[in-house]
Amino acid sequence: MLRTVKPKNARVKRALKNREAKVEENTKTAMFIRGSQTSKIVNDALSDLYLLKKPDAVNFTKKNQIHPFDDETTLEFFSQKNDASLMLVGSHSKKRPHNLVFVRMFDNQVLDMMELGIEKAVAMSNIKGSKCAVGMKPLLLFNGELFDTNTDYKNLKNLLLDFFRGQDITSVNLKGLEHIISVTAGPLEKEGRPGLVYLRVYTVQMKKSGSRIPRVEVEEMGPSLDLRLRRTKLPKDEVWKQAIRVPKELRPKKVKNVSRDDMGDQYARIHLGRQDLSKMQTRKMKGLKRGMEEGEDDVAGSKKRRTAEEEED
Repeated sequence: MLRTVKPKNARVKRALKNREAKVEENTKTAMFIRGSQTSKIVNDALSDLYLLKKPDAVNFTKKNQIHPFDDETTLEFFSQKNDASLMLVGSHSKKRPHNLVFVRMFDNQVLDMMELGIEKAVAMSNIKGSKCAVGMKPLLLFNGELFDTNTDYKNLKNLLLDFFRGQDITSVNLKGLEHIISVTAGPLEKEGRPGLVYLRVYTVQMKKSGSRIPRVEVEEMGPSLDLRLRRTKLPKDEVWKQAIRVPKELRPKKVKNVSRDDMGDQYARIHLGRQDLSKMQTRKMKGLKRGMEEGEDDVAGSKKRRTAEEEED
């Protein structure tokens, strides 16, 4: 555990205050850590994923004695020291070659982990073509029904969304969508074991189409990774409920008779009072006008007959 630091000047005080819990949290920082033994494939994958995550990332180029599934104290130390809640640990061994471990933290403690093995990889430097600018928000695309039905793939989708989502924004500029991160789920293997997961990154190119809507083309940018699910550590139910809890200040206020669907469209129900149809303004037609005149004549004639009968009596 780190010792409690007392601020000695204004700069340290601001830094410590920035690490405190907030209603609207800061953008999550990811750490890219190399284990005691790595391979060139793992190093290239860490470097390329670090470029996609910048500037909200910290890259450790030196090797560290770290084993995520065996000892979590090192992860908690790095998380508290660097104020990072996301980690990607790369390692290589005979038993688990070309290994990547995605780690998510909550309150400086390990929330969940997913281990992926690299079956095939093509680095970003080996793919010719245009590259996206640093710090751009990606468009995440998940292909395959397994991301909605299988538990392991659901957790992987949730973890990758949290890892690459970046800053929270209220609107999107069409020209700001420069790259797409596509994750495709391969078919399950025998006995229901997870299959391969294909991670591809493409740049978005908007070209002239002769109209206001541009013609969109995609070009592979890299990295290109074929991953296989290995070990996983799922979060506990109590910790997960606490991690996804929304502060009271950010909860949307309930409006009576107003609801939203899954796409965010708003629906409202309006209650009207009883309508008096006799006062409704209708179209003035000749047929309706004659009927009204005849009705008025009948009423006037009945009144005259009544007065005549009263006089006779």
